Amino acid sequence: MRPMKIAVTSQNYRTVTGHAGKTRRFIIYEVDEDGTFREVERLDLPKEMSIHAHPAHEPHPLDSVHYLLTAGCGQGFVNKMEQRGVQVFITDEEDPAKAVGSLLRQLGWRTVH
Repeated sequence: MRPMKIAVTSQNYRTVTGHAGKTRRFIIYEVDEDGTFREVERLDLPKEMSIHAHPAHEPHPLDSVHYLLTAGCGQGFVNKMEQRGVQVFITDEEDPAKAVGSLLRQLGWRTVH
C-alpha cells in the first residue's frame, strides 16, 4: 500500500494560503499507516500549471495526492480536484503541519508528528 499524500496550498511555504485554483506552491506531506506524517516535497509550479490554467485532461503533479488542504477555494476548484481523485478540505489553521494533523484526526486517524 502506498503512503497517503496530502498537499497544502502555501504560497510562502510557511502558512496555509487560499486562492487554491491559482496557487502554484504546495507542501506535500506523506502519512504512514501508523499516522506518522512528514513533509516530503515542496512544489513550485509554473503559472500554466495552476489548476485554474491547467487543462483538465492532462496529467498534473497533484494527481498523486489524496487530499488537498487550503485556506480557501471556489466550487470550481473542488470539482476539478474531485475529477482528479483528490478531496479538498478548507481549513482555518495557518500552520501547515497542524492543519494536516487536524485533517487526519477529522478523518479518524491517530497522528504522530
